[in-house]
Amino acid sequence: MTLALYTVPDAAGLGALGASFIEVLVRDRPDAVLGLATGSSPLPVYRYLATRGLDLSRVRAFALDEYVGLPAGSEQSYAAVIEREVVRPLGLDPDRVAVPDGGAEDPAQAAEAFERRLEQSGGVDLQLLGIGHNGHLAFNEPGSPLDSRTRVQRLSETTRRANARFFPSIGEVPRFCITQGLGTIRRARHLLLLVRGEGKAGILERALTGPVDTDCPASILQLHPRVTVIADEAAASGVEGREEILLPTE
Repeated sequence: MTLALYTVPDAAGLGALGASFIEVLVRDRPDAVLGLATGSSPLPVYRYLATRGLDLSRVRAFALDEYVGLPAGSEQSYAAVIEREVVRPLGLDPDRVAVPDGGAEDPAQAAEAFERRLEQSGGVDLQLLGIGHNGHLAFNEPGSPLDSRTRVQRLSETTRRANARFFPSIGEVPRFCITQGLGTIRRARHLLLLVRGEGKAGILERALTGPVDTDCPASILQLHPRVTVIADEAAASGVEGREEILLPTE
């Protein structure tokens, strides 16, 4: 397999380079399927894309995850974040954007329904990803099975503390979520990991060069046939910097 690692000086560079992969895909396939990530790392990509005038009206999109149990209309929900940061600025058709239903009466059934809808779409062409300080991808915490599908997941205290900045207090951060599984993520045809900040340097190095195991969910990147990593200089500081890393084929 080939894993390409690109180092950029700052968030602006990350946004421009990350957006270029989406532009190339959508110009070739106007009805492409995108996987959307939330959090701070992908924001420069969305903001750069908004300046490009690219027609994304036929694109279909699937979110990686959603909190369980937030009040209807909560601004902290990922459905609200994606509407605010992605759908409106980029001109996506809201009816073509799917987010797991974290307010469903039966979240487990909602997770299964989301997985079926994703499969029926034909699969994700390009999946944006961030990485958590403990190596989580989406909300797949350490210990998640490498072949897991979309499901209900308990959030670790590490993740809850990291996300508390988006809530009035940590007590209001949900304890459960619906997340695409690691096996679901691996089915995407191209994975694009976006990493920012010195605090992610150690876990990025571990994900790319350490053992593939459930202790570091992001290590599944090493099992995928097409991975692109874009990291700012601080985040890439723990990995030997070069434009392309070649990993052995399984």
